[in-house]
Amino acid sequence: MRGRVRAMKQHGEDDDEGSVLLLVLGYLLLALAVLFVCICATDLYISQKRLDGLADAAALAGADGFTLQVEGEVPRATLTDAGVAEQAVPLVLGAGFEATVVDAGTPDGVSARVTVAATWHPPLLSPFVPDGVPLQATATSRTALR
Repeated sequence: MRGRVRAMKQHGEDDDEGSVLLLVLGYLLLALAVLFVCICATDLYISQKRLDGLADAAALAGADGFTLQVEGEVPRATLTDAGVAEQAVPLVLGAGFEATVVDAGTPDGVSARVTVAATWHPPLLSPFVPDGVPLQATATSRTALR
């Protein structure tokens, strides 16, 4: 039996050299693809959270755009669509990243609702991740005075 194994090795039969290299390269490519997708997914998540925070801040600023009216002896804060937009738009434009105000207004006169949008681009060039994913966030904030 040993003689047969030696004879096979001398003639090049049953030679496994180099087959592990292809397997390692395949797993390396797979690991890199998974790494790229994970990095892009994390960046997408962070971009959406940043946009959510910007929408919250814009709605809070928009809620400060009220006009104070006195009815009898009771002061009342009233919001208008123009007042909300006047406060929210400059905040979004000065945010430090590209975002636009899609809608800024008040549904009931005491709440400010702001919708902001941005486009996400992956940080790494990858054929597995789409480029230019639209993101949108909406936030509502109420005035302090009712």
